[in-house]
Amino acid sequence: MASRARVDGIELEYEERGSGEPVVLLHAGLCARWFEPLMREPALDGLRLIRPHRAGYGGSSHPTGEVGIADHARHCLALLESVGIERAHIVGHSSSANVALQLALDAPDAVASLALLEPALMPVPSRAAWGRAAAVPAVEAYRSGDRARAVDLWMAGVAGAGWREPFEQAVPGGFAQAVADAPTFFEQELPAVQTWAFGEEEARRVTQPVLAVIGARSSEVSPVWEERQALLLAWLPDVEPFVLDGATHLLHVQNPGGMARALAAFVARS
Repeated sequence: MASRARVDGIELEYEERGSGEPVVLLHAGLCARWFEPLMREPALDGLRLIRPHRAGYGGSSHPTGEVGIADHARHCLALLESVGIERAHIVGHSSSANVALQLALDAPDAVASLALLEPALMPVPSRAAWGRAAAVPAVEAYRSGDRARAVDLWMAGVAGAGWREPFEQAVPGGFAQAVADAPTFFEQELPAVQTWAFGEEEARRVTQPVLAVIGARSSEVSPVWEERQALLLAWLPDVEPFVLDGATHLLHVQNPGGMARALAAFVARS
């Protein structure tokens, strides 16, 4: 059952289950429901899971104007405070891995560890070519008014042409949610990711234990994922890699059991 919290002038919808070490699951862009499969995994039963819908997504407030990476990080911190959590393990997928990194910079005492699931880091060699092939057509489809095609093009670009079937199997109705959430993603989130400043200097300040996750099949879709993983491993002071079997950028949607077991073990030793 969803709960709501008023934080930083907006309302965030969130789901919570379990008790134990608190773990926050920050969903990727385009769909508020990305982390639903992990909420059902028994490997995480000993943890207190909190799955918020970020501002602009799902049942949370939809603020107008710019909403940056630092804003989402601030909202997450305020949500933790509202539910009485001083320190949590933060799991971020794609653009929300950027949010997790920003939270670690802005409020290091509130972050016990980070699990970064294929973050959207910008300075990689293949980004420009990927943008021309995948991002530009998706943005053009969105601007033409075809939200469903925009979602499909974007997701195919990050997770491969066969993305929709496993996504819908794991998250029934997820495509419709992604289409509903598309304005937030294309109008607010993409500009926020593109203007977010994070490089080696900032990475050296992230001293918490980090699990850097990449899908075993992500390189079949685009070299950007391996390039971004290489940056994490080179830049972060306390980082370990994890390759999720059978997965592209869908990651925990395609292999929720493997992801849950890896997260539980990482939290236990962090």
